[in-house]
Amino acid sequence: MRTTGRRPWLFHGGMIALAALWLLPLLLVLVTSLRTFDDLAGAGLASLPESLTLDPYSQALGAGEWRSIVNSLLITVPVVVVTLVLASMAAYGLARHRIPFRRTILLLMLAGNLLPAQLLLIPVLKLTEQFGIFDSRIGMIVVLTAVGLGFYTFVLHGFMRGIPEEVTQAAKIDGATTFGVYARIVLPLTKPAMAALGSLAFTWTFNDLLWAVTLLRDETKLPVTPAILGMQGQYFSQWNVVAAATVIAAIPTVVVFLRFQRYFISGLLIGSSK
Repeated sequence: MRTTGRRPWLFHGGMIALAALWLLPLLLVLVTSLRTFDDLAGAGLASLPESLTLDPYSQALGAGEWRSIVNSLLITVPVVVVTLVLASMAAYGLARHRIPFRRTILLLMLAGNLLPAQLLLIPVLKLTEQFGIFDSRIGMIVVLTAVGLGFYTFVLHGFMRGIPEEVTQAAKIDGATTFGVYARIVLPLTKPAMAALGSLAFTWTFNDLLWAVTLLRDETKLPVTPAILGMQGQYFSQWNVVAAATVIAAIPTVVVFLRFQRYFISGLLIGSSK
């Protein structure tokens, strides 16, 4: 009986320790972003700050942080919208229609996401050069859409297969077209899954670094992650400015997650009891 009573305390103690380990780097970045360069250079990152200031944030914004955030949004928003629309259409077709080799198609789409991205860098780079979309936001949008399409289709396919066929059959009997069933019946029922995937897609695309440094050369088009990387100097870096830029860059993804948190959690829990 005593052992059973101790288990909750051990569990909560372990979770508190893990949460502290996860939050400690975030707290260090936040405190670093509020310190002066002289304070960091003299005392080090691990020391207590002598004073706090918002100057690093103004320096980060003055170094082009706003422009890089706008570039990230100009890439991320179209990628999320286009990817979810195409993935939902593909998932609906694969889940509700007898398409030849549909399982093979679904497995091939999923297998493409299992390949290391490093294997695709050179072929994708050459393709963007051939199609004339290298070093452009359009090229980034096309590549990032293609990279995530298979995974999102696979996830939405599982949600759509869980929708009772009687619902869609009743809509067809009432005269709804295939697109009408998709738009008026299936999409509203998959809204939690779409919101969860939209939050993930926004976070992954907004924080992308690999494809950005591969496909973009013009500094005025760089999204926020490679722009922050470019703030690090060869011989010394203003870590307070870099930390401030990192905090600013995290705001859009935090806002999106908080906005869709309810749908995100419900989307993850759908089907857990089946």
